[in-house]
Amino acid sequence: MSTEKKLKVKLVKGLMGTKQSHRATVRGLGLRRRNSSVELPDTPAVRGMLNRVSYLLQISDAA
Repeated sequence: MSTEKKLKVKLVKGLMGTKQSHRATVRGLGLRRRNSSVELPDTPAVRGMLNRVSYLLQISDAA
């Protein structure tokens, strides 16, 4: 049982019309298509990526 905090991230908007760097960031997070979701560790690097593309995402704490 780890004490590492996790974040649940869901891609709620499509990537059409977004910057190429934002598309690359979404792919780097492990999200492929709209409504896909992943659980990610709560680290500064991940937080920075989420901050960059927050307008495309829904972010919540993983239970």
